[in-house]
Amino acid sequence: MNNPTVSVVVPVYNEEEVINESYRRLTEVMEGSGETYELIFVNDGSRDKTLELALKICENDKRVRLIDFARNFGHQLAITAGMDNSRGDAVVVIDADLQDPPEVIPEMLAKWREGYEIVYGKRLKREGESAFKKLTAKVFYRFLDKMTDVDIPVDTGDFRLIDRKVCDALKNVPEHNRYVRGIVSWLGYKSTPVEFERHKRFAGTTKYPLKKMIRFASDAIMSFSYKPLKLASVLGCLTCAASIIILIFYAIFRLLNPATVLAIVGIFAAGLVLLCLGIVGEYIARMCDEVRARPLYLIRGKINFDE
Repeated sequence: MNNPTVSVVVPVYNEEEVINESYRRLTEVMEGSGETYELIFVNDGSRDKTLELALKICENDKRVRLIDFARNFGHQLAITAGMDNSRGDAVVVIDADLQDPPEVIPEMLAKWREGYEIVYGKRLKREGESAFKKLTAKVFYRFLDKMTDVDIPVDTGDFRLIDRKVCDALKNVPEHNRYVRGIVSWLGYKSTPVEFERHKRFAGTTKYPLKKMIRFASDAIMSFSYKPLKLASVLGCLTCAASIIILIFYAIFRLLNPATVLAIVGIFAAGLVLLCLGIVGEYIARMCDEVRARPLYLIRGKINFDE
């Protein structure tokens, strides 16, 4: 059997309300493109009927393949598994919630045909999201741009097309705490954006609550920057300087008694030490993950994979 031209990777986690519509629209778009294709759904440990619905889709359409994780490993590893098991000359990653419109894929394919090896979706507008989510996303992408030496495009997500050579190169970067879009940017290769307006979710709720967003931001920053460690050193120097200034100020003006001054300086210094230790601890924890060398993900089963 010949390999398809395009592989479309779709991570799914508790998407029973969306998966059928996602399959319908993706199929409609890909059939209209005239390219041979495969759809790869990656079930990331869903606890609802997502797996059951995905199995029915696979039964009726052999172009749809399913990877079923042993448990929830997270969105970035679901993307990774889909890419690892793809066969297409081009690989498209898109979420099942339809916020990123599948109708943009043909435009990405056209750019790929022009010779671009990475075509990423750039969001011009974000519908159906709270003001808080929009603000934090805007701040995060710009903060990340200042913190890292890698040119990671702002206002982009994981919705993108990558060439087969990029996908194969990605396999040689087996990081555990993954920020896939950052790794793809780090790889280099010729890239270009395709602009679009992001829609509100077709149904269901976001799978990225505040806690996961913070963890995601932490992985992004610490995977591509040592500046937080340098910041800890700078803060240590500033604390020492501030302590000396406060003591001199006290000695000159005698505004506070010595015990109060020492208490203030001690509390401030202790808090700063804990902050710096926390930053160092985050890096050490990631080093431990890499040293353990556990598998990135475990697969319970595969459907419509001939091998």
